Amino acid sequence: MKTNMGTADRVIRILAAGLMAYLWWSGRVTGALGIALLVFAGIFLVTSFVGFCALYTLIGLSTKKEPPSASA
Repeated sequence: MKTNMGTADRVIRILAAGLMAYLWWSGRVTGALGIALLVFAGIFLVTSFVGFCALYTLIGLSTKKEPPSASA
């Protein structure tokens, strides 16, 4: 599994997961929507720490900067 997420993408996902968790724990979002937010927050956290997003693979996207190739 090759990483396909850049640093900025990973940080944004972690911050978004924190916001989603806060909205649920503060009681601002409840019920099915609250549970859905927690699921998305979990997915965002896992993909951020692993550095791989399966959805990006399906659509052929990568936010990771590749190092410049060395010319001989």
